[in-house]
Amino acid sequence: MTVYLPIAEMPVNWLLIVMTSGVVGFLSGMVGVGGGFVLTPILIFLGIPPPVAVATQASQICASSVSGLLAHARRNGVDWRLGLVLAIGGVLGGWIGVNLFEKALEGGQIDLLIALFYIVFCSLIGGLTLWESLRALTRGAQPSLRPRERTWLHRLPFPMKFETSGLEISIIPPLVIGMVVGILAAIMGIGGAFILTPALIYLLRAPTKVVIGTSLFQVVIVTALVTLLQAVDTQTVDLVLAGLLIAGGVVGAQFGARVGAGMRAEELRAVLGIVVLATGIKLFFDLIVAPTEVFTLRVMP
Repeated sequence: MTVYLPIAEMPVNWLLIVMTSGVVGFLSGMVGVGGGFVLTPILIFLGIPPPVAVATQASQICASSVSGLLAHARRNGVDWRLGLVLAIGGVLGGWIGVNLFEKALEGGQIDLLIALFYIVFCSLIGGLTLWESLRALTRGAQPSLRPRERTWLHRLPFPMKFETSGLEISIIPPLVIGMVVGILAAIMGIGGAFILTPALIYLLRAPTKVVIGTSLFQVVIVTALVTLLQAVDTQTVDLVLAGLLIAGGVVGAQFGARVGAGMRAEELRAVLGIVVLATGIKLFFDLIVAPTEVFTLRVMP
């Protein structure tokens, strides 16, 4: 049941990896967002070195996002022009993130950097998602923001018209949003759709019908670039691990989508919030508790 991971330099139970990816894929398909922010910490919990977990997970997200992008493209649900602007920002952010990743790797602080990013984002996003969903379930609360209202972001310089979305906004906000997502993709091994989707709706006021497809377009480009840069600059992409993750994630997502179709949106967000918040708490606990083995000896060839 074991397979050797050449980059991680360790044997793993391949069935456990496939099943874990399948469970996370099931969750992703059920709640409608990528599972990178859950799967990467789980891989770390299973003993995969954090740099390998982050870099390899980016390749899995890229592969799994392609099919979703094609499906939305067939329904004319992609604003290619807006996605290109987001991708330009994402490419810049990905390059910055990979450089930060490489510097932290060289300085021996990459595990701490990854853990801190996950603790902060999992705690914030998981807590806010859970709070909002519970409030909606108990009080029937509705979002206070109207997606089509214009804000000061629309009045910034360098306006551009995006016909598919029906928007005419400054290119500065989508560039900045894309850059932030690119940095997170490089350091955390995530696609960033769970940040990009609400940003498109509530900051740029993009119509919901094009939000998912457009975000997937940006995710595909950014994660492909991050995977390439990680493979060339840091040599932390493990193709064997990537294959196992893709196999489990694709199958799990199909079953999750079927189950999610029968659940209320508020219930789905509550499940997502609990899982993400629990992940952040587990990472924080591991960071502050003294390890059983303070030092690890490794014989260099």
